[in-house]
Amino acid sequence: MAALELVVTRAQEGRTVKSLLKGELGFSTALIGRLKRTETGLTVNGRRVFANAVLREGDRLSVDLPTAERPTELRPVPMALDVRFEDEHLLVVNKPAPLASIPSSLVPGEPTLAAGLLYHLGEGSALHLVNRLDRGTTGLAAAAKTAYVHELLRRRLHTGAFHRTYLAVCLGGPAEERGRVELPIGRDPASAVKRRIDPAGKPAATAYRVLERVGRFALVELAPETGRTHQLRVHMAALGCPLAGDWLYGTEDRGMISRPALHAARLALDHPVTGEPLALEAPLPEDMRKLLELERESNGSTDFSGSGVEYHILPQQIRGESPLP
Repeated sequence: MAALELVVTRAQEGRTVKSLLKGELGFSTALIGRLKRTETGLTVNGRRVFANAVLREGDRLSVDLPTAERPTELRPVPMALDVRFEDEHLLVVNKPAPLASIPSSLVPGEPTLAAGLLYHLGEGSALHLVNRLDRGTTGLAAAAKTAYVHELLRRRLHTGAFHRTYLAVCLGGPAEERGRVELPIGRDPASAVKRRIDPAGKPAATAYRVLERVGRFALVELAPETGRTHQLRVHMAALGCPLAGDWLYGTEDRGMISRPALHAARLALDHPVTGEPLALEAPLPEDMRKLLELERESNGSTDFSGSGVEYHILPQQIRGESPLP
């Protein structure tokens, strides 16, 4: 079971449980409130305490994280999962398409990644998805096993401390080999789901780098600096190079690929509890790889080792710096 322990130092003596939880461990006020209402959520030297208890040097403050969890109504569903990292606090999987991340009222009863993860974790487990991928997007999705870890990661989500890199196959390609798109995004009033470039919308920024140009396609590396809905798809379409297969912002062609060709390929972060640097990768999925290989063949090339197909995490990415020099 996930738990935290803090041994009070001389410098921390005289502070309250609440002060240490918020200041040293990053707990929210709401989560502390849930913990203090349980029998075993907050203990000092093995005995229950409340948040206003004053601590002494050498005291052992223990936090039983699962006691603060709220029950879920989601039913677990068995499914095969490509787990890329797991410990008692965090789980990262390589999500396939067209699997939805969470349930939708538009498609009631469909299997979701969240339901599959709950089955994987076992009866009574909690689950909090950190970065939700669209059903048509493949790649790395992180899930926290407690509300505490979810809160820590949520604060980092659109910062260099939780760095995500995507691969996209675009029709055409950006005119420049690398650059940055900074265009605000808002809802399209004519659609329930579509977004558009809107001067009155929310700020949105995406860094990009072209890894390979082959025929009518370009393999592009994308690093979102903000987290707007459909941001990468909207920004690439705004550059005149929508994602292959993007029925909403480009042209649907299921003979080409049955989904927008977007893949969450890399995730670099410091573990929210241990501080360990994590650098995770998910290989380019078969449908995107095949799209590029068929285009190379049609252009008379048999070299399938394009620079964007195989790649490795760079040290600066682990430190949260931009991977797009």
